[in-house]
Amino acid sequence: MHIDLQDKRYYRIGEVAKAFDVNTSLIRFWENEFDIIQPKKNKKGNRMFTQEDVKNLQLIFYLVKEKGHTLEGAKIKLKENPQEINNKHNIIVRLENIKNELLNIKNQL
Repeated sequence: MHIDLQDKRYYRIGEVAKAFDVNTSLIRFWENEFDIIQPKKNKKGNRMFTQEDVKNLQLIFYLVKEKGHTLEGAKIKLKENPQEINNKHNIIVRLENIKNELLNIKNQL
């Protein structure tokens, strides 16, 4: 899954939800369910997600939405071998980027 976010220090929950094409309530739910998501909160209590939080959300999205794991299954996978999952996810993202570039080249021909 390729997300399209500008490169900046913090993202609001609405920006993150829009990038993943999900409701903000799902992002808040995942924040409560998974310990690896730790957004900062400003004085008003608004969540401010870092690049690391977005990367962790991508892993969760990959496990739950794309691979079809339950929340408990995703938690177990993330605890068992997070590095392996991260490596697999990075490879998939790179392959999707290559595929998109090739499709763009094909469309230009």
